[in-house]
Amino acid sequence: MRTFTEALLELPLQTSAPAPARLTTLTLFGICRGHVRWGLAQMGTSVAPLNQTPGLLFYKLLGSGQGKGFSLTPDFRRYGLMATWESQEAATDFFQNSSLIRDYRQHTDEIWTVWLYPLQSHGQWDGKAPFQPALPTGHVAGPVAVLTRASVNWLKLPRFMRYAPGATRALDSAKGLICSIGLGELPFIRQATFSVWESAEAIKAYAYQDPMHQEVIQRTRAEKWYSEELFARFSPFASDGTWHGTDPLQAYLALYPNES
Repeated sequence: MRTFTEALLELPLQTSAPAPARLTTLTLFGICRGHVRWGLAQMGTSVAPLNQTPGLLFYKLLGSGQGKGFSLTPDFRRYGLMATWESQEAATDFFQNSSLIRDYRQHTDEIWTVWLYPLQSHGQWDGKAPFQPALPTGHVAGPVAVLTRASVNWLKLPRFMRYAPGATRALDSAKGLICSIGLGELPFIRQATFSVWESAEAIKAYAYQDPMHQEVIQRTRAEKWYSEELFARFSPFASDGTWHGTDPLQAYLALYPNES
């Protein structure tokens, strides 16, 4: 397994960089109280309209856990959609005009979307490599987003469940962490963590200095916990909506309007 660092509505786009051919979005939906059954059903019913969405190259509908990373307790009021688009225009049209998003708005009390340029990606997701780098891999000023995703071997699941929560708890005190959430396609087996950090240096500090994280990395390699894994780093360039009542990236993107 590679280390954490190796993996390393009109939307006001705050960037002066040339728009690459492809980009990625992560959207988190906060389901209203009393609409939980509707939210759960969307994991199945949203597939057909997404398959017919122009310009959508790859997507995953995701549930979430409670807390900042892997969790044994699901959060039935928050769901995610991660998507790769052939162009910014295709993504903008979806979020502004699609009937699926209109349906979600009727059943949610908040929606947050972060727009991302892929920087680095290693591994596969269901046999695909959906995040092709769109920017140079050198230093990027401002916040950096990280996606870690894995399919856990059934036979290794007890060991994974024993140690993974400890690494997740370490995120609670990680310096430079802006926000983080545990996501997944299938409870316990297909898990992901999406996090946004103040800088690449903050990611390195967590990866190399936290002892629990280091132990999980070592055990993952030695015990071969995963049947498939993917690590990707992104440069967030725009953020829209709210997560827990605020836009987590608004202040940070304002500091780097020409570099993010």
